[in-house]
Parts: sequence; structure tokens; C-alpha cells
Amino acid sequence: METILIQINNDKAYKLLEDLEDLKIIKVLKQSAQPQQKLSDKYGGKLPPDVAEELQSDIDKNRNQWNCRI
Repeated sequence: METILIQINNDKAYKLLEDLEDLKIIKVLKQSAQPQQKLSDKYGGKLPPDVAEELQSDIDKNRNQWNCRI
């Protein structure tokens, strides 16, 4: 068996794929075989440095307040 990736350009193609699956000719997989992009790669460097520093400062402050409560 071979797994391939296809691009659907028309809604009628879904019906054709379902029919082929009903005939047990193909099996439609729910996930693509492409590796997912890591979130750190996707969102890394999106915040300006000053906003990132302010956010990190707020996180540290909240974490310290939480630790003092325990």
C-alpha cells in the first residue's frame, strides 16, 4: 500500500472519494501525512521585544504572588 497526499479542488471530489472508500478501493485518512509545524517556530519572534519583556515581567510578578500564597 502507498499513501499519497492529494489536493481537493472541487466539492464533488469528496463524494467520489467517499464512493471509492465504500467500495473498499481506498481509505480516506483524517490527518495529512505532513509533519506539523512546531509552535515555537510558528510564533517565535512575533512579539516586539519591549512587549515580550513587559509580558515576561507580568508573568514573573504573578508567579511570585502565587508562590507567596502557598
